[in-house]
Amino acid sequence: MSPDPQTSATKPCWVITDGTPGMENQALGLAERLGLPIAVKRVRLRWPWDRLASHMPVSPFGLASPGSDKVEPPWPRVAIGCGRQSIPFMRAIKKASPQTITVQCQHPRVSPRLFDLVVPPEHDGLTGANVLPLTGSPNRVSPAALEEARAHFAAQFEKLRAPRIGVLLGGKNRVYRFGRADAEALAHSLSELAKDASLMVTASRRTGAENIAIIGKALEGTGATIWSGEGENPYLGILAFADAFIVTADSVNMACEAAATGKPVHIFALPGGSAKFHSFHESLAKRGIARPFTGRIEHWTYPKLDETGRAAAAVLGLLDVSRKPADIKG
Repeated sequence: MSPDPQTSATKPCWVITDGTPGMENQALGLAERLGLPIAVKRVRLRWPWDRLASHMPVSPFGLASPGSDKVEPPWPRVAIGCGRQSIPFMRAIKKASPQTITVQCQHPRVSPRLFDLVVPPEHDGLTGANVLPLTGSPNRVSPAALEEARAHFAAQFEKLRAPRIGVLLGGKNRVYRFGRADAEALAHSLSELAKDASLMVTASRRTGAENIAIIGKALEGTGATIWSGEGENPYLGILAFADAFIVTADSVNMACEAAATGKPVHIFALPGGSAKFHSFHESLAKRGIARPFTGRIEHWTYPKLDETGRAAAAVLGLLDVSRKPADIKG
């Protein structure tokens, strides 16, 4: 192995995921708070190793699928992984470069002691000396990002009448359903709200074309803005300008991102759910962040949720050689 020409100050932070936006944004959000150069590594293992990612008995180097980014020296100062495909690479980096600080987002489904720090959602129930449970997950919403978005999207949102309501739509997942009846119920409520408020609606890939069409038809002529995937995504602009939010119950990320603004978060219930989602929503309610959506918008205040900043502080503590993983407290 050739000598590493980089100094500690210039070594980058690697973000290692399979490239899925939800995974990558968690790791990127944490990396962006560290003040280090960032290099994104998108990796996937070839079959059958992709099925064994968490518990691979061999090194993943050389077993990545075509199109994966190279993972090779010089090694980074910090590596942040998120998702199952990242785990064997994170473990192999630590073995090859013990001085690299390895941070794993989400529950890794292997021993947390294989990493320097693990930052899972608290509703996963993972504990350990080097585990820092978070309410939800890291994200890229910071005061600086919101300020930049407010300037960038001013022409689109600044002149909208108050109150401005951000409607963040998820969709069907493993435990929730979002069918036609649910879309119609939400559409009716939104059309009523639109009589006295400006609605800024953004949909995800899971929302579905039929549901988007139902909501769009109900809001015709109301002045509502609806982003359904065409053109620039105004998501950060909606976060920056909204006076309150309605978020579908299926999305942990969107609820946490809305909570980073300090504005009221109303959770629109969907059929289904799980104990983990119930625990997450209960945690938001206990913090004074979220309430169920009952058809009307309420107004309250709470301290902005900044779990990404809390996780970043823990990583920066590990970069201080006087600190050890065992010093991290949840």
